[in-house]
Amino acid sequence: MNEQVKQGDLVVRKSYGGDITFRVEEIFRQIAVIKGTDYRLLADSHVEDLVSVPKATIARRTEQAHIKMLESVEVLEQQRRQLQERRRTELPFAETPNSISTFDMPGTVLHLDGDPGYLQKSMAIYNQLNVPAEGHYVNERNMADTLYRLLPRVKPNIIVITGHDGVLKNGRYRDLLNLQNYKNSQNFVNAVQTARQYERHLDLLTIIAGACQSHFEALLQAGANFASSPGRIMIHALDPAYVAVKASYTSIRDTVQIGDIAPHMVSGIDGVGGIETKGSYRVGMPKLKDLSTLNVTPTVI
Repeated sequence: MNEQVKQGDLVVRKSYGGDITFRVEEIFRQIAVIKGTDYRLLADSHVEDLVSVPKATIARRTEQAHIKMLESVEVLEQQRRQLQERRRTELPFAETPNSISTFDMPGTVLHLDGDPGYLQKSMAIYNQLNVPAEGHYVNERNMADTLYRLLPRVKPNIIVITGHDGVLKNGRYRDLLNLQNYKNSQNFVNAVQTARQYERHLDLLTIIAGACQSHFEALLQAGANFASSPGRIMIHALDPAYVAVKASYTSIRDTVQIGDIAPHMVSGIDGVGGIETKGSYRVGMPKLKDLSTLNVTPTVI
């Protein structure tokens, strides 16, 4: 047993060439449960296969992922401002002398996440970009039941169903068509089916589902609009949230273009794919007033 590796350490796997940084969640005998720091992967590994990561390497990897995500967020912010300006100019009275001011109504998001840390990071992105969102940390196997309870109350435009997943090492002949060869894809499929029982129309409820190496085809067949992972690769922790923000701020007149999203996601087109889907963003008028400043004469006794 590798005495240098302990719970809480940041490590990489020698057998995988040290491609992903993990945090050791727990160790039982010679097996460690490890969780990706930036990618939605929960795995186990023999302790002997783990190597502690130098602080300089951790800082470099974290900085690279952070820079990529900041660039992606900046693109979203620019696109949001451009959309708002374009929609306002298209509205009636937009160019009259007595122009009527408008207000924005981005699509609302319900985010279920099997990882509390990733949920917190996703909610920070929603907050930064002014996306109305409600988030819940839910174990993957309980997501279908949770959606059954939450959907009638929250009534979201967009649902994110994500957490941890992966192709099982002992899968039968590595058959990628078989849902039983995935850690949580069946749970995600069940959740998508529950959501589609609530709302069948693909443009009235946008569903984003999956995590690392999830069964992309099964999720789409169950009713997801966007899903991971077409190439069965690891996806970045914030990629599902990125797609949700894009859907939230795409006009109801326009289509969310996965080809436009993919270059700005850390995982790219092999990480998340999807089908043609209308956006959820609306513009209203007039601008909402500050009720504390209105001088209203009561009319009802």
